[in-house]
Amino acid sequence: MITFDRVTVTYHGAADPTLRDVSLTIGEGELCLVTGATGAGKSTLLRAVNGLVPHFTGGTLAGRVTVDGRDTRVFPPRELADVVGVVVQDPLHGFVTDTVEEELAYSLEQLAVPAPTMRKRVEETLDLLGIADLRDRPLRTLSGGQQQRVAIGTVLTAHPRVIVLDEPTSALDPTAAEDVLAAVTRLVHDLGVTVLVSEHRLERVVQYADRMLYLPGDGTVVDGPPASVLATSAIAPPIVELGRLAGWDPLPLSVRDARRRAAPLRSRLGSLTPPPPRPATGAPRLTARGVAVVYGDLVAVNRVDLGLRAGEVVALMGRNGSGKSSLLWALQGAGPRYRGTVDVDGDDPARLPPAVARRRVGLVPQTPADLLYLDTVDAECAAADREAAADPGSCRSLFERLSPGVPGDRHPRDLSEGQRLALVLAVQLMAAPPVVLLDEPTRGLDYPTKRRFCATVRDLAAGGVAVVVATHDVELVAALADRVVVMAQGEVVADGPTAEIVVASPTFAPQTAKILHPLPWLTVADVAGVL
Repeated sequence: MITFDRVTVTYHGAADPTLRDVSLTIGEGELCLVTGATGAGKSTLLRAVNGLVPHFTGGTLAGRVTVDGRDTRVFPPRELADVVGVVVQDPLHGFVTDTVEEELAYSLEQLAVPAPTMRKRVEETLDLLGIADLRDRPLRTLSGGQQQRVAIGTVLTAHPRVIVLDEPTSALDPTAAEDVLAAVTRLVHDLGVTVLVSEHRLERVVQYADRMLYLPGDGTVVDGPPASVLATSAIAPPIVELGRLAGWDPLPLSVRDARRRAAPLRSRLGSLTPPPPRPATGAPRLTARGVAVVYGDLVAVNRVDLGLRAGEVVALMGRNGSGKSSLLWALQGAGPRYRGTVDVDGDDPARLPPAVARRRVGLVPQTPADLLYLDTVDAECAAADREAAADPGSCRSLFERLSPGVPGDRHPRDLSEGQRLALVLAVQLMAAPPVVLLDEPTRGLDYPTKRRFCATVRDLAAGGVAVVVATHDVELVAALADRVVVMAQGEVVADGPTAEIVVASPTFAPQTAKILHPLPWLTVADVAGVL
């Protein structure tokens, strides 16, 4: 179905090729997982499948890519649209209509699908992805996760033979991610659709994959069965890391298989004690009382009370549309607040000028690129240093810790999703606010970058900053959070220490907790620390 024949891709000004002499064949009805570090070339590989590389991105492509017999050098993306469907990382950038139903029908209109068939396919897709109740909603009013599901739906309606998904579950809660992956798996097994998935959260996808393409970052591609590739890969999900630690061979890829192997390990850990939770003893940093956010007839946040202490890392969790982002914007002061009060060191951020409010509460939104407006990385960093009256190079130094090796003359819009997020985080932290709010901060981050991110957040907390991380990443919560707050329908339904909230939850439990249940272990690092 897809053939790469000695493919090399080199971008203008780059010292080395992004892809180097890649040859591989992906057959019909395969689910192929593409993984690697941020910036290793995953997006380039995916975009070569439908001709975006090099027709849209520029650069030089040597070799040949064929899809269903069509050479991408001869057939531009528009002439491959009936064969290859692509879902990009940021779904909002791909929308062209106003409402969900219109967006699902748009690609069918471009393909001249008859109206009765179009209506049938739209209804099937609404049901398949569980978004029927959103059919009349304006796209810009949806949460990030809801937008992601609609973007996947716009591809599925056209019934392509190949589907390319770039970070398809990055903005989805665990349950929604499972629903989407189950739908994709049905397409593979029932209809023989070929699917390429690029995903950093391997713990969600790897058990469904037939094969894996691992990009180590030198332009080459390691191709093979997932278990064999992950045995030596520098990037691996917690289940594989635990398997390596325990010496399991072959490595299990699902929680079920791991639990069947884990009885001896659970026996060894039964008499040992996990690291105790850190008590929240710092001074109050932010106090919110009765916060409500209303959009027309929709109550997004309903009278929420929340307190944050210095040095505390709080994870804000809940399904898509539960009100997490609306609450963060209300706390920061830039978002609407129907009622309630927010106090940060004696001031309400909503009553302060924006520049002053940023020094009280820093916010990194779901779409960090919205905060970038200059032409180069160095210009953004220099502007942040000036606005914060920091020493020149301070912002660049912090950015280098989060995402090393990014050229200073690179345009921020040309960075990967993870690199843009790291840049915005560095810019926001230059204001040194006592409260930092992060909305889906690990979206697009690989495991090594995520570990560096956790170290940065821990440094902030050690310096007395209160940090809130709104996330669907249960592995991040297990490794980072001192406390978990769970929202549903705009209300707080649970608030307590991380282990107390997540261990018993089938939705929010990390892989290690599921494998070692009922023992209260959250991360592979905790297990390794006592063995």
